Amino acid sequence: MTQRVFITGGAGGLGRALAQQLTATGAQVLIGDIDHAAAQKTATEIGATAIRCDVTSTDDLNAVATWLQTTWGGVDLVINNAGVAQMGPLDQTPIDDWQWIIDINVLGSVRCAQALAPIMPPGSQMLNIASMAAMLYLPNSAAYNASKAAVLAISETLMLEWEPRGISVHVACPSFFRTDLARNMRASDGATRAMTTRMVERARISADDVAATILSGLAKGTPHILTHKPAFKSWLFKRYLPFSMYLNMMRKQLAALDARLKTPSKSKR
Repeated sequence: MTQRVFITGGAGGLGRALAQQLTATGAQVLIGDIDHAAAQKTATEIGATAIRCDVTSTDDLNAVATWLQTTWGGVDLVINNAGVAQMGPLDQTPIDDWQWIIDINVLGSVRCAQALAPIMPPGSQMLNIASMAAMLYLPNSAAYNASKAAVLAISETLMLEWEPRGISVHVACPSFFRTDLARNMRASDGATRAMTTRMVERARISADDVAATILSGLAKGTPHILTHKPAFKSWLFKRYLPFSMYLNMMRKQLAALDARLKTPSKSKR
């Protein structure tokens, strides 16, 4: 039976990479994105279907559920990928930015789960895209950290709540990878924006790499899919070392990262 997939935020970045790799396996993929024109372009290029979907709109997600039920008879895999970033010192981050990121990252996942759960049959899967920021809290990103930690908490809650229904829930926690972060990021100050952009641009891993790791973990039924080995190692240190030792380790890593980012990148040939 052909797998039926719905992906929020599927027009670009990781969402597009996931959609492309799933369509390559023969899956039917519906891409939802607030940028409908970009979603239609992506869908045409990869052989998917597009629908306008703003995850802050319950009406939009209910319309997606109606489309999936009417057109495909349900959905087998729901990927909550739509998300935004907010960077900057906590005391310089406007409350409006906190409300914006929570409405999209946190409540977007909640709305999607509430709208689509009724049409997900036993054996189906929900994958929430969180971040290593849900586990490791870097400075100048309190709003982003908090929103992704909430996505992790929601995911782990649903793992138990939906198990009796036969629906498995998974959460992916990638670290920095090359993507179009500037398209959906707010920053409280220019220095933080510039540094975050450099971290993304100089990442060694691409969205395609992250998507392949996530889908591999999903196929194995892995509950927590951690895509970056160095970040996974840091998370283990946080769990098992005395917290003061972990903080010292993170201070050294952040100092080394800061020095590396201030070094001009080598031109690619």
